[in-house]
Amino acid sequence: MIDHLSTYATDYVATKDFYLSAFAPLGFTLQMEFVAEWNADFPTQRMCAFGVEGKPTFWIIESKEKATPRHVAFTATSRTAVDAFYQEAMTHGGEDNGKPGLRPHYHANYYGAFVFDPDRNNVEAVCHTAE
Repeated sequence: MIDHLSTYATDYVATKDFYLSAFAPLGFTLQMEFVAEWNADFPTQRMCAFGVEGKPTFWIIESKEKATPRHVAFTATSRTAVDAFYQEAMTHGGEDNGKPGLRPHYHANYYGAFVFDPDRNNVEAVCHTAE
């Protein structure tokens, strides 16, 4: 259903570094990065996209003002990957919003971890398979 989506960052470098680290255990890498020179109101605006090889799916776009926080959940292939996502996120500027663990109120095998990124977006990694 979703081809790509974006979030906005007032501290572009910190946010990019956060996602570089947090996405590594999930297998998502930096796919592209550039400056929006065409933007007359903000010609130095930076943006980058993460995803699997050849597919820029999750965009970080520099913003002068904070945007309304969002919640985004990213697929993890294992519970170990969820744990590693959480550890990397916490080590690189994330703030705890729910340690890795089962969330049986969603379903029996829902294993997730939640962190706030540098702009207080609620970012999650989730695995839906049994251990």
